[in-house]
Amino acid sequence: MNHIISLISPGQLIRAFSNSLAGLKHAITSERAFQQEVVLLLVGSAAAFVLSEVAVERALMIGSLALVLIVELLNSAVESAVDRVGTEQHPLSKIAKDLGSAAVLISLATAAAIWIIILI
Repeated sequence: MNHIISLISPGQLIRAFSNSLAGLKHAITSERAFQQEVVLLLVGSAAAFVLSEVAVERALMIGSLALVLIVELLNSAVESAVDRVGTEQHPLSKIAKDLGSAAVLISLATAAAIWIIILI
């Protein structure tokens, strides 16, 4: 056990946490879709507490919206990596960006389905 603990230094944990916060800050300040989805999460979280008295339902409703944010972050990462490679049009770049966008769409549809199932 001590061997595993020694592999992860406090400095590494602090740097990793700092990098995560930098990514989150970038998304909040620069990514319009992420900003909109944060608003959706905040409003949806409040609505979940008003619309349901069951803790598991609330967790599913809020969790489904949090999942949208996670997928949006991954989509933004893919888009940034593709843009870093080059700005010229390329079929594989389009496919990568379209697949990321499709993942966001599916996460939004899943969240909507969860909310509909719980509320109806």
